Amino acid sequence: MRHIAILGSTGSIGTQTLQVIEANPEQFSVSVLSAHSNDSLLEEQIEKFRPELVVLTDKSAAERLAKRYKGKTRILSGEEGLIEAAIHPRSHIVLTALVGFAGLRPTLAAISAKKTIALANKETLVAAGEIVTKAAKENHVAIIPVDSEHSAIFQCLQGINMTSVRKLLLTASGGPFRTLNKEQLKTVGVSDCLKHPNWSMGKKITVDSATLANKGLEVIEARWLFDVSYDQIEVIVHPQSIIHSMVELIDGCVLAQLGLPDMRAPIQYALTYPERSTANFGRLDFSKIKSFTFEQPDTDIFTALSMAYEAGRKGGAFPCVFNAANEIAVQAFLSGKIEFLHIADIIRSSLNAFEASDSVTLEALLQADAWARKRAAEDIASLT
Repeated sequence: MRHIAILGSTGSIGTQTLQVIEANPEQFSVSVLSAHSNDSLLEEQIEKFRPELVVLTDKSAAERLAKRYKGKTRILSGEEGLIEAAIHPRSHIVLTALVGFAGLRPTLAAISAKKTIALANKETLVAAGEIVTKAAKENHVAIIPVDSEHSAIFQCLQGINMTSVRKLLLTASGGPFRTLNKEQLKTVGVSDCLKHPNWSMGKKITVDSATLANKGLEVIEARWLFDVSYDQIEVIVHPQSIIHSMVELIDGCVLAQLGLPDMRAPIQYALTYPERSTANFGRLDFSKIKSFTFEQPDTDIFTALSMAYEAGRKGGAFPCVFNAANEIAVQAFLSGKIEFLHIADIIRSSLNAFEASDSVTLEALLQADAWARKRAAEDIASLT
């Protein structure tokens, strides 16, 4: 029996993880759940999965839940509670599904406590890849990717020596605006953006998919997960979202992982690794697949992808700045404060204005994150 802590249990990845656990009661139990402010859904999850500890980072939400709930599960709040959740002694695996930079400190805490990390919070590696991977090596902790693309590469690399790898091919659906030009993108709204053609995801990642910022974040994540150079990572648009990513070897052979666009498959693999378990999430029927198509991403229109490569190659705190500015810009777009194309403009403004430092300490990254958020907020204010 593997005991699982889910940080971000009320979001898209968190709820799908609970579906996987519910389908495999003989393999998994829930030790810890955390959410930000959705106390009503968290209460339902407590009743069904009986964790020992839950955390609401929003203290008022935690107070609401504490007043209603009369069971045995402990209720904590704030970042302090989240850190305690990450190091809970009963947990074997900590699945980090928090949104954005907020996942960094809990992930580092879980690594220090020698928990296996099932990583769905890509921003942790984007902002602090050097620090996180170093900590994982020092503590002999495995980081198992949950993102479908990185899970695909991770699966393809089983039994492969990295000296045999020429290139990682990250596939992208292209998002809902793949066929639109820049003029057409000037008028798209939030509701248009959230209509992803293939995947059911949270709002933030769905917007990131539409701008291709998400693929840029995945490029930086892949660099740290697999210890490769940016020149070895290529993004290719595959609108069918059946091939989740590929690995090209030095002899010209290409390994690919295929499956339906369902996040429960990579989630289950992360929880059962290195074993596999039967799943009933649906299966490919190749007789009904008419074609696989591929194309280059249009980085002249979707500039966030090329900016992510640029930030990654510069290194230091630049990826952290990219991530922070993007988070603030996406929040503003979802709130109706800025237009879709402004998201990339705000990221570019922060990257251009950032003064690099040689220091790659956690404190330096926290400062860069705070600076970029302030800078992005100022840019947004000037547009509204």
